[in-house]
Amino acid sequence: MSTSNTITFILFIATTLLASSNAADNATTQPLFPAILIFGDSTVDTGNNNYPINTFFRATHLPYGIDLPNHEANGRFSNGKLIPDILAAKYNIKQLVPPFLQPNLSDQDIVTGVCFASAGAGYDDLTSLSTQAIPVSEQPNMFKSYIARLKSIVGDKKAMEIINNALVVISAGTNDFILNYYTIPTRRLQYHHVSSYQDFILKRLDNLIGELYSLGCRNIVIGGLPPIGCLPIQMTAKFRNIFRFCLEQENKDSVVYNQKLQKQIPQMQASLTGSKILYADIYNPIYDMMQNPGKYGFKETKRGCCGTGFLETSFMCNVLSQTCDNHSEFLFFDSIHPSEATYNYIGDLLDTQIQTVKEKKEDVVGRVHTHDLGLSVELRQSLSEKAVKGRSVMSNSNGRLQSTEGMRSATAGGVVLKNTFSPLGQCIEGL
Repeated sequence: MSTSNTITFILFIATTLLASSNAADNATTQPLFPAILIFGDSTVDTGNNNYPINTFFRATHLPYGIDLPNHEANGRFSNGKLIPDILAAKYNIKQLVPPFLQPNLSDQDIVTGVCFASAGAGYDDLTSLSTQAIPVSEQPNMFKSYIARLKSIVGDKKAMEIINNALVVISAGTNDFILNYYTIPTRRLQYHHVSSYQDFILKRLDNLIGELYSLGCRNIVIGGLPPIGCLPIQMTAKFRNIFRFCLEQENKDSVVYNQKLQKQIPQMQASLTGSKILYADIYNPIYDMMQNPGKYGFKETKRGCCGTGFLETSFMCNVLSQTCDNHSEFLFFDSIHPSEATYNYIGDLLDTQIQTVKEKKEDVVGRVHTHDLGLSVELRQSLSEKAVKGRSVMSNSNGRLQSTEGMRSATAGGVVLKNTFSPLGQCIEGL
């Protein structure tokens, strides 16, 4: 073989290998969803309350955001990233999800999705009236403005394709019960039993899902309630709770609400053709962290990292507040909101659920629990492995969430039992 032919052959091989490598890289970095869209309260608000909203529920000051890039407080109620940011990064969409009200949004920001959530909001408009946040019921109005801008960037057809395939995350409800039923019992005058108020909230959620569906949303993740009685601020509100026990009744209320939500999801899906709706279990992971802190590297679970950790949140958690030395050792950053470490564990778990749904083409609306552990064995193992290895599960799969009528657990992979046991030990009618 001549020298020129040899060189040509080598160049051909090198070019082929480079092309193959680039193709593999593109497959790896291909976003799992084209965009992410966020609705709800402070657990997912990435900064909308920074802008012209007459509310004191803001996180525009340190120590909020202290572990973010540039150590900048940008409206997130934690020391670092929130679930939307964590999922967006996992799915190669973007590193941080911007708030829709941010004035300098780029076209790329719009195309890949934004956040419409508002700290202090609730499904109940009365909740937002007391906090002056943007009610969850009004957040679709911002979404409509977003759609108009998206269409101006990519055209009508492409815009709807993005929305149809986007991952939609909804997280709210805690403020409704704390501000309207427990701490300030305004709604108790109308709803004498918490069960009735739960049904009212779930009806409001149902209306929201219907409106988002009408605007093109198809892949929707709905967060359940956390163990409200284990929030530091709620334990503080209970006088003479010197040992800071979780408030059992409030936790029971959260469990019942979550069971109702899980029953409601297949009904929503049946009425909304082509929708894929996933229940995100927040209660059990946080409850397990409370019961087994060492497994996750936590040293403190009953108070927040900011200030005393008993009452501080929003403006009460500020630059003058002393914070804990190691933020990742605290389950909560302030008296209400989890730390970034907690969100990372929950994000890993939720990622596993979403990945499994997409891979198995199944929908998840339930979970297999054990009476004494409060979590499925597989779920506990998954969380433990993530706590030890500190890594997340990733996938190269692409496409929309898929569903079937069969109810199987994405995390446990098991059939949902008719009667499931809550972490509190009582038997509750399952799915």
